Amino acid sequence: METRGRRLLTVLLALVAAAAAPPAVSRDGREVVEVSGAPDGVVWVAQLSDLHFSVHHPERAYDFRRYVGPALAMVNPDLVLITGDLTDGKSKDLLTMKQNEVEWVEYESTIDDIIRISKLPRRIFYDLRGNHDRFGVPASGANYDFYQKYSINAKLRRQGRVQSITVENGGRKHLFVGFDSTMEIGLRGPTNLFGHPTDKQLIELDQALSQWDTGFDKVPVTKIAFGHFPLSFSALTESGKSIKDVFLKQSLAAYLCGHLHTRFGKNLKRYYHRAVQEPSLWEHFYQFNMHQGYAIQSNKENCSEEAVRTEEFWEWEMGDWRKSRSMRILAIDDGYVSYTDIDFRLGSKSIIILPTFPLDSRFMQRASASRDFECHIRGPSTFDTVRALVFSKHEIVSVSVKIYDSRPGTLEVVFDSEMKRVDSNETRGHMYLVPWNWRAFEDPSPSRFWLQIEVMDITGDTSISHLRPFSVNGLTARVNWTWKEFFVIGIQWASIYHPALWCALSLIFSLLLAPQVSAVVFKDQFTYKSLYTNGSERTLFKSLVGGFIWLFVELARVIPVWNLLLVYTIYLVFLPWLFGHPITDDNLTYMTHRGWILKRPSSGNEVVHAGIPDVMVVILPHLCFVLLPTIAILASMAAERTAYREHYLSWSGKKKDDCYQKSRRQIEHENFWNGRWIRKFLCLLCLVVLWKHWKFCRALVKAYAMNPLLHSPVLFFFIPALMGFAIYKTSSI
Repeated sequence: METRGRRLLTVLLALVAAAAAPPAVSRDGREVVEVSGAPDGVVWVAQLSDLHFSVHHPERAYDFRRYVGPALAMVNPDLVLITGDLTDGKSKDLLTMKQNEVEWVEYESTIDDIIRISKLPRRIFYDLRGNHDRFGVPASGANYDFYQKYSINAKLRRQGRVQSITVENGGRKHLFVGFDSTMEIGLRGPTNLFGHPTDKQLIELDQALSQWDTGFDKVPVTKIAFGHFPLSFSALTESGKSIKDVFLKQSLAAYLCGHLHTRFGKNLKRYYHRAVQEPSLWEHFYQFNMHQGYAIQSNKENCSEEAVRTEEFWEWEMGDWRKSRSMRILAIDDGYVSYTDIDFRLGSKSIIILPTFPLDSRFMQRASASRDFECHIRGPSTFDTVRALVFSKHEIVSVSVKIYDSRPGTLEVVFDSEMKRVDSNETRGHMYLVPWNWRAFEDPSPSRFWLQIEVMDITGDTSISHLRPFSVNGLTARVNWTWKEFFVIGIQWASIYHPALWCALSLIFSLLLAPQVSAVVFKDQFTYKSLYTNGSERTLFKSLVGGFIWLFVELARVIPVWNLLLVYTIYLVFLPWLFGHPITDDNLTYMTHRGWILKRPSSGNEVVHAGIPDVMVVILPHLCFVLLPTIAILASMAAERTAYREHYLSWSGKKKDDCYQKSRRQIEHENFWNGRWIRKFLCLLCLVVLWKHWKFCRALVKAYAMNPLLHSPVLFFFIPALMGFAIYKTSSI
C-alpha cells in the first residue's frame, strides 16, 4: 500500500511539472511551437516597425489600435514581430532626445488592447529595441531603461540580446531569430544612429541560427532573422567582424529590419551572396544596385549532393508605422518566402492577398532558386500549382489568377483561371491554388510574365494584388535604386566614416598648406598680373587650374586669416569638439572625432570611445558644409580684393585724355568693379553658411543640454568670428 502511494505521488508530481513547463522547448531551451489550423507546410507572420509612439502625436497609437488589432484578428499570424523604435523619445521641436515614460505607458496600453482585440496569445509577440528606445539610457536595466519595464519581451522574461523561436508545420521547421544590436551605452541623438553588435552577440546569433543544423532528427529548416538596423547602418564588432558574415554562413532566407522609413523609397531591399572572387576594395563601401555582383547561371547546375551550398540572403527593410502606417505579412510556403505590405493610410483592409508561388523575381528570388528548378530539389509538385493565401473578414466568393505576357510591349492575358480553396480542416488562413502548365512559362527573361490575383467576398468587395513579375526558371529581375535608396542602403556608412573623415581633413590641409608652399616657392607665377597678362597664351584647362590655385594663394597671403584657419583645423583633429550630456542626467563629458569619452558601465574607471561611427552626423556635416565652404569663400574674398586693387590702380593711374573715348564694354567693366558685386555675392554666401552653422549648433545645444558659452565656444563661435574678421581684412584695397 505504501509503495502504491509513493507511485501515485510520483505520477502527480510529474503531472504538476508537466503542467508548469513551457508548451514545447527544444533541447537547448529555445522555444518550439507546433502550429495548428494552418494549411500543411505553410506558416505566416506579421511584422511592424518604427511605431514611434509619441506624446506629441497621439494619432499614431490611436491608428495602431484602430487598424492593427482587427487586421491581426483577420490574419491570425503565427508570430508578430515588432522590429524596433517602439517609442519616439523626442521633444516637440525634434531636438531633445531622451526616454519619456508616458510614451512607454502608452505603448504598453496599446499592445494590451491589440492583444485583446486580436485574441492572439501574448507569447507570439516579439518586440525588439531600436535606437530611439535607447536614447540616453546608460545601460540595460539602469535608470530610464523603460524597455525593461514595459516591453513584451521583458514581461515574458526573454533575457539576452538574441531571441529565437521555431515554428513547425508539415514536417518543416521555420526558425525565427531576433537580434538586438542597439548601443551598450545608449547615447542621446543624433549620435545614436547605428547598430553596434559585439563579438559575443555574433557568437550567440550564430549559435541560435545553427541550432537545427545537427542532430538525428534533421529536417528542412527555413531561417529568418529580424532586427532593427539594416546592414548599411550596422557597425563592425571590436575585432572587425560583421553581421553579414554570420548571415551568409547560415544562408538565411531573409533578414527583416526597419529603421530607414519609407521616405527614402520603397525598394530598400538588398541581395547578399558570397562572391567566388575576392570583392574589390570599393565593394566594401558601396553597392550600386540590389543585385550587384551576382551573375545569372546559364549552364547546367550541379545537382549532386556534394554541390557547394550557395551562401546568400535577402535584406528586406519594411518601412514605418510612424507616417506610412505600414504592416507586412510574410509567408513561408514549402520553403519559399514571400510577403506583401499593407498600407493603412487609406483605411482598414477587409481582404489581404499574399501570393506564395511563384515568387516575385525582383525582390524574392534567390540564386539557389535556379538550382531548385534544374534539379527539382523541392520536388516537381512544388511547381505544379499557383498558390496564394487569402485573408478576409467575410466569406470569399471567388478567387481568380491572371498571368500577363509583357513581350508584345503591352500586358496580354495568357492565363486566366479560377482558384480553388484547399479542402482541409484549416481554422485560420485560406490557401487557394490552381494547377498550371508551368513549363509553358519557362523563359530566359525574368520579367516577361506577370502575376495578379483578384478576390471577391460575399459583400461584393473586390481586391486585386499588386502585379509582380515571376520566373519559374529561378532567374532574378534586376532593379536599380533611386539615388535616395542608394544613399541609405547601398552605402556602407559604418565602413565609410574613417575614409571620408580623413579625406575631408586631407583636402582641408591641402587647401591651406599647398598654396602657402606655392606662394613661397613660386613667388611670381601665381599672381593676378601673371594670370591676366598670360591668359590668352594658356589653354582653358590650365587657366582654370591656375585660377583655382591663385584663389588659395591669395588666402595664404592674408596671414592672420590663414593662421586662424590652420589653428582651427588642428584644434578639430586633436581637441574636443563639444562638451555635453550624451547620457540622461549624467556627468558632463566631451566628444571628439573618435566619439564620446565615457566610462563603461560596471567596469570601474575604464574609458571607452562610444558612438563610432555615429558621431559622423556631427563631424562630417561640419567639415563638408561649414568649414570647407568657409575656406573657399574666404579665399574668393582674398582673391577679389587683389583683383579689385589691381583694377583700381590700373584705372586710377591713367592720364586724362579728352580724345580718349571709353567703349561700352569698358564702361560696364568699370561699373561692375566699382560696385564690387562679386564681394556682395560672397558676403551673401557667408550668411548662407552661417545660417547652416547656427542651425546645426542650435540642434546640438538642445540635444546635449549644453551651454554654448561654456561647453563649446570654439565650435560654435569661431566660424562667425572668423568670417567677420576676414571680411574686415579684405575690405580695404
